[in-house]
Amino acid sequence: MVTDGEPRASERGEHGRTGGSESGAAPLKGKTAGQEQSSRSTGLAVFALMIAVMLAMLDNMIVGTAMPTIVGELGGLEHLSWVVTAYTLTTAASTPLWGKIGDMYGRKGVFLTSILIFLAGSVTSGAAQTMSQLIGFRALQGLGAGGLMVGAMAIMGELVPPRERGKYMGMMAGVMSFAMIGGPLVGGTLTDHLGWRWAFYINIPLGAIALTLVTTLLHLPRHRSQGRIDYAGAALLTVGITAAVLVTSWGGTEYDWSSGTILGLGGLAAASVAGFLLVERRASEPVLPLGVFRSRNFSLVTLIGFLLGFVMFGAMTFLPLYQQSVQGASATNSGLLLLPVLLPMMVVSVVTGRATTRTGRYRAYPIIGSALIPAGLYLLAQMDVGTSRTTSALYMVVLGAGMGFLMQLTMLIAQNSVELKDMGVASSTTTLFRTIGGSFGVALMGTLFADRVQETMTEKAAVAGAPAGPPARCPPSWTPPRWSGCPRPYGRSTSTLSPTARTPSSSSEPPPP
Repeated sequence: MVTDGEPRASERGEHGRTGGSESGAAPLKGKTAGQEQSSRSTGLAVFALMIAVMLAMLDNMIVGTAMPTIVGELGGLEHLSWVVTAYTLTTAASTPLWGKIGDMYGRKGVFLTSILIFLAGSVTSGAAQTMSQLIGFRALQGLGAGGLMVGAMAIMGELVPPRERGKYMGMMAGVMSFAMIGGPLVGGTLTDHLGWRWAFYINIPLGAIALTLVTTLLHLPRHRSQGRIDYAGAALLTVGITAAVLVTSWGGTEYDWSSGTILGLGGLAAASVAGFLLVERRASEPVLPLGVFRSRNFSLVTLIGFLLGFVMFGAMTFLPLYQQSVQGASATNSGLLLLPVLLPMMVVSVVTGRATTRTGRYRAYPIIGSALIPAGLYLLAQMDVGTSRTTSALYMVVLGAGMGFLMQLTMLIAQNSVELKDMGVASSTTTLFRTIGGSFGVALMGTLFADRVQETMTEKAAVAGAPAGPPARCPPSWTPPRWSGCPRPYGRSTSTLSPTARTPSSSSEPPPP
């Protein structure tokens, strides 16, 4: 529970730790990297970081709208899901490694490397001639994307004093929301007018700008650790994350949840994580220093990040399905109909970030966010085939505002809870838990959705004396009720999903670091 005597950001050590904190670390002294260069060059460097984050976020959103055209040209429909899974898998698995390597060998060089890898993946993905090639190159692209997300956040933490971080974190959240809004529209436009390959080539000029600005304007202290990377821990963590993501990606779709494959992957994930924890206790330079979890603040915001990813990615996946299948929206319009979620999320993130910078206080924000998200999910659970677009938009505003209060605040608290040397670890851990939460959210909601659809179809078939299951053709683009059985099960099924996602109650908000 937050106490009334929370310290202001301006009263803290310049790099984020409060003296006498839970870990007993003394406040760090000296100037931040951002104070050692001009405000103009700092602003341009932050702009470059925002471009990098936008690249990583925008790419996945753009590719989704291009997928039908890609399959039409390259074939390989049975491997379609791997175009997304390969990207997600390498992004999640590499996230902790990028953070640790940046902490040990310098964040600027590691960040530039991730940009180059991402651009190489973009060029080769755009030039792919087969579905197998595209999947492999998407994996390379995801490897770079992991470094973009973690590197940008860690550099921001080193470049900007704690008092200013809220403003810039809010702006970063705004960029991420913009990518979610603009991604499907940009992807559709590029695919229709220039071809699907430009969904990948568009990254090249943006990446070149970020690369140039970071190279010339970002000045960070050079440091190199004398220790060695914990290769055993890195391998175990990679295997564990890979197995966990595959469980969430394949469970209920490629394989039944009770199948040997899924159970085996689940066991492998559990064993790898257990082995990882044992190795990290003895490692001189652990990939994920377990000591950071001694901070109650850090532990709590990583949990909140997991739940936030669960809600956010689940909502972004299944709300368009409801809008297309039940409300009769086209694919393009369903992207626009997500604006009631994304715009409030963007606006609230920016406003709360600036308010945090101005006042140094943010105790109320996690309380409000933790109340609004369950309220929004409850309202979404009331939607059915008779719910108007206006009503559903109002419900989505509540959810989007709640996510805006928490989206970047989790990163801010995580960074302010650790020492500067662990800034990359803090950023990567928060990002990793949000990504894993998103994978679990989509998987669980997908399973519930499919089960509910089948249940409703079976009920209707029993009443009508017809075979169970959906009709041979029930395209999402049909306007209800061209086939009366189509929208109703989808409407009922979508409303089943919302109550499954919950965030911590207002009594579980994180105390200030």
